[in-house]
Amino acid sequence: MTATRFDQRMYAVMNDRRAAGLYATASRRRLLVGAHAALTAVGVGAWIGAVFGPSFWPVLVVAAALLPWVVLTGALNGSTRGLLELRGRMLDERQLVERDRVRALAHRITLWVLIAAALGTGAYGMMTDAPLREAVTPVLVGVLAVHWIMPLWVAALRVQDDVVDDAGDEA
Repeated sequence: MTATRFDQRMYAVMNDRRAAGLYATASRRRLLVGAHAALTAVGVGAWIGAVFGPSFWPVLVVAAALLPWVVLTGALNGSTRGLLELRGRMLDERQLVERDRVRALAHRITLWVLIAAALGTGAYGMMTDAPLREAVTPVLVGVLAVHWIMPLWVAALRVQDDVVDDAGDEA
């Protein structure tokens, strides 16, 4: 199957190296993933507060967190060169294998997050005698967000640093 114009454009965007300084090293990628995880937690927590809480101010927090979250998402996608965003026909065999590995590892991590959420929700219900429905829906929303974004975090943490070509310097 041939690449469409959309595929070619997405490939060009995901492989644009102009922002490579943001994610050139493993420590910078870890910092980006940490900041992205924090913004995700703030945004999802505020969204849960807006939907299930009595006040309106969490909507403002979601709005304020959205732009930096989108920028960080773009940086993480750029660091992986679109591993999770590009269609399979735009990836080579090595990238397809890596995408499968990333998804499998993210799936295993999410399994443990689900186990922790189930245990935490059960403990909350036993300790407070509150109906579980008060905790289950917000916890499920949080776990859904983690499940959705975990492959990107795993992929960004697994990216290898670009190899610097010293042979050109000697010549």
